[in-house]
Amino acid sequence: MKKILLVHETFGRLAGAEQNILVTAPRLREEFALACLTWKRSGKDEASFESLFPEAVSVDFDGPPAAVRREVEQAVTRLNPDLIYVHKCVAIPVLEALVASGRPLVRMEHDHDIYCMRSYKYFPWNRRICMKKAGPCCLFPCLASIKRDRTRRWGVQWVSYRRQMRCLELSRQFTAQFVVTRYMREELIRQGFPPDRILIFPPIPAPAVTTFSSSFSERNLIVFAGQIIRGKGLDVLLRALALCRSPFELAVLGSGSHQAYCEGLSRELKLQDRVRFHGFVSFDKMADIYREATLVAVPSVWPEPIATIGLEVLRYGLPVVGFDAGGIRDWLRDGETGYLVPWMDVPAMAARIDELLADKDKARRLGAQGREFVNRAYAFDPYMARMKSVFNALMAGAPLPPG
Repeated sequence: MKKILLVHETFGRLAGAEQNILVTAPRLREEFALACLTWKRSGKDEASFESLFPEAVSVDFDGPPAAVRREVEQAVTRLNPDLIYVHKCVAIPVLEALVASGRPLVRMEHDHDIYCMRSYKYFPWNRRICMKKAGPCCLFPCLASIKRDRTRRWGVQWVSYRRQMRCLELSRQFTAQFVVTRYMREELIRQGFPPDRILIFPPIPAPAVTTFSSSFSERNLIVFAGQIIRGKGLDVLLRALALCRSPFELAVLGSGSHQAYCEGLSRELKLQDRVRFHGFVSFDKMADIYREATLVAVPSVWPEPIATIGLEVLRYGLPVVGFDAGGIRDWLRDGETGYLVPWMDVPAMAARIDELLADKDKARRLGAQGREFVNRAYAFDPYMARMKSVFNALMAGAPLPPG
């Protein structure tokens, strides 16, 4: 049986990248032996990782470079994989050892880490999306070497330009790149990656049967689900809701560093009686909230690689209203699965939300179309069959199929 070595920063559940691993690994095990090389432990659901990866090696990715390279080289030699599948990893010694191994290398790009020194690909002072190739412009005028980091004493972190460029250089040498949307494919091409090595593999959720449909009740319930950080645009959504004529309730599911600001803004806009911050909620609780909802808002202002929350809620038959930011347009089809609003157009977002709150038949129709679209375009079984086929082709040294 051919073997795949998965390389990732975290062992255990943490966020979207780990969820993608947990969803795909059981299907990959049907055809391949799996091993993993990781750095830190998350402390969450590690037993699932242990059952999926009976051979697991831990290396301090942030250790002395020579020692890290040596440990990775030894691990690759001992595990002897036929292919190496990298998820999140920007550690230069690790990447150097993997490239030097001469084995087929595949990288799944979950985000902007390898080509953006800030990692979120937009300018924090004006929130405009960056459309530039990584290079000297990252130093000036972007000043991306200075990155906000609330965990540090002075609230900032120094980012090495040289290390970022080296990460890009090494990543371009991979045999193939998996990206989650057309936007991410275009971004890699902008960064100098060969187009014929880039394949689109969105992080499709595990197959699930969602039989209920929302009541689209008179509560006019709107849902925001995700991290409450500045790039997710909850503050922009609140400003749009202040313009809405229809009565509504907003359920905010999640938490984050921008929550206190957004709570204060809701009071400033006199929306505090209509906005409820639920914090973290379980999947069962989320489903209960979706049963009452009329729409889900995705007001992200940073260029989302994909925003998987959209795929999840479309399966519940709910329409989405969101900004045209990054890869969202791959699944948010304007007038089909909801409304795709021009980036940061607050009055337009308010108008589209008002339209669905006032016309429940239209909301139901868009929700039903969204469910049909996501079940067809993001079906799990064809996705996994294609991934296995690509891995087998790479192991055999055959040409990659079209992206």
